[in-house]
Amino acid sequence: MSEKKQATDLNPFTIAQRQFNEAADFLGLDEATRELLRWPMREFHFQIPVRMDDGSVRIFKGFRVQYNDARGPAKGGIRFHPEETIDTVRALAAWMTWKTAVMNLPLGGGKGGVICNPKELSERELERLSRGYIRRVARFIGANIDVPAPDVYTNPQIMAWMMDEYDTIVGRQEPGVITGKPVELGGSKGRIDATARGGIYTVREAAKVLGLDLKGQPAAIQGYGNAGSFAHKLAVELLGMKVVAVSDSKGGIYNPDGLDYEQVLEHKKRTGSVVGFPGTTPISNEELLELPVTVLFPSALENVITGENAGRIKAKIVAELANGPTTPEADLILHERGVFVIPDFLCNAGGVTVSYFEQVQDAMNYYWSEEEVYQRLDEKMTQAFHDVYERAKETGVHNRLAAYLVAVERVAKAAKLRGWV
Repeated sequence: MSEKKQATDLNPFTIAQRQFNEAADFLGLDEATRELLRWPMREFHFQIPVRMDDGSVRIFKGFRVQYNDARGPAKGGIRFHPEETIDTVRALAAWMTWKTAVMNLPLGGGKGGVICNPKELSERELERLSRGYIRRVARFIGANIDVPAPDVYTNPQIMAWMMDEYDTIVGRQEPGVITGKPVELGGSKGRIDATARGGIYTVREAAKVLGLDLKGQPAAIQGYGNAGSFAHKLAVELLGMKVVAVSDSKGGIYNPDGLDYEQVLEHKKRTGSVVGFPGTTPISNEELLELPVTVLFPSALENVITGENAGRIKAKIVAELANGPTTPEADLILHERGVFVIPDFLCNAGGVTVSYFEQVQDAMNYYWSEEEVYQRLDEKMTQAFHDVYERAKETGVHNRLAAYLVAVERVAKAAKLRGWV
């Protein structure tokens, strides 16, 4: 395969459309509905001038994609990344549409991004960029239009600046316009670990239907950011598992006797990486994926499980905390080999679900305890898991296609009820 063809195949939006097409074929969608749901309803490209600390002005390129709002306001994060592309944002906005639908939330899907390296910006420059982004999109967002949230290299502080800028522009307090805010500014308790926690709930349900006892069983986690590190903590606390390998962008570590979450996290904070943690064997990200573990958590990048390595995956359950870690070719191989994949837009939907809870609490101006948030999240994740599992059982298709069938059917029905198609 040529390099050009390979690059095309791994374009995230091309993959998202391929996955959608498969579901549309299975559901027998009419041509108008297909065309409506294959593309974003609207997208914005803009330039953000930012005054740098040295007095110069830099122009940053930004995006916001509102993929579909048939079921409710668009919802989705904002990414600050040096390699951000419009196709990545489109794909993520599409996946957010299917994610909110599979969770049966009254929301659509959106995503945003800025091409920048936040690690090279001072705090004041980062604040000016964040406020500049909102100035460009303020007229197109709102609690009942499109609700942004944090994503890669954005955080609650950035959301606070964005919310404040929006409030300044509209001249009133609108906490529901942004989620993932600090709790002190209308954020929800339980939001920080929600993505990992939701994924752990789905692993628990998968183990039940597979008849697996997870206590003491080995797990491996590729990616040690927010989702991956909390997956380590919660796999041990909630499932009684033993995490034997973790990795980040610099490499991985392996210890068959298990890794202590607090110690690994402290080492990463101190050194900038999990690499070199005492008492472990160095391991590459590629090797970690192929370890003989019961549960594998791909929690980092897109396209890490491919047609090339899917035949060597030894995990019984692949719980996708990352977006798009498995290619369509790999899906088929894993399904044939009996590997139980919990697809990304189900497995990692805990974040958007608690973001939805945050919107609800902001609208009520009444806030829930952490225990209430976790209980409601558990109910939503469990219901969504079984909606997908039952569809997979009925149809005999792999879990990702089953999740698409549930989600696409719901969005298509909403579009038809509105009279759009």
